[in-house]
Amino acid sequence: MSNYNLAGVQGLSGARAAEIDAGLRAHMTKVYGTMSVGMLITFAAAWAISNLAVDATGALTGLGQAIYFSPLKWVIMFAPLAFIFLGFGAAAQRLPAAGVQLMFYVFSGLMGLSLSSIFLVYTGASIAQVFLVTSITFLSLSLYGYTTKKDLSGWGTFLIMGVIGIMVASIVNIFIGSGPLGMAISVIGVLLFAGLTAYDTQNIKNTYIAHAVHGDEEFLGKAAIMGALSLYLDFINMFTMLLHLMGATDE
Repeated sequence: MSNYNLAGVQGLSGARAAEIDAGLRAHMTKVYGTMSVGMLITFAAAWAISNLAVDATGALTGLGQAIYFSPLKWVIMFAPLAFIFLGFGAAAQRLPAAGVQLMFYVFSGLMGLSLSSIFLVYTGASIAQVFLVTSITFLSLSLYGYTTKKDLSGWGTFLIMGVIGIMVASIVNIFIGSGPLGMAISVIGVLLFAGLTAYDTQNIKNTYIAHAVHGDEEFLGKAAIMGALSLYLDFINMFTMLLHLMGATDE
């Protein structure tokens, strides 16, 4: 879907176009705000769990052994993926916006559990540095997606197919443990999620405008949460892949 000229959408008056434009700004604020809360939950959960996983001497506790070395680690590793593909989309169709938002925050906590090992593998300074680099990159790309007049909808199929490809390669690499393959996955992944950040931002914007014209408020409430989820996933994946490329291990 291409960018809309608000004043020209189905003969909108200037006043109505200005109203939708103000609504769009509020909608995007909600998207970024919800995403930010999800990010806070994720990193707070990851930090807290990593601290519970080791004792004062730095040795793994029973909880740490269970999370990182027992069969439970596979459940923790794939739980966020299962949550997205098996539960989130279908539930979002049935639940009110508040319920969808709660599900997003639960998902953010699960992601924090899955990512907790980064605080045991990488230095705190390295994590902070990569988070800053990711934030600057993400904001720049999202701003581009929001402001560009270029239609980015043609990127969608290519980017999604690319993400599916690196997901499959990542699962395979869990078992074969290839360093070069892991590096290639990270490099390609950063580029794919960079593209998705711009694409998703434009899609969120255009989806709002298309439905705001018809006053579909219930849909828009859920769309803000789903938009936050999309951008959250773009950020988290870009961050973890940059951390693999740039992070300093805690050794």
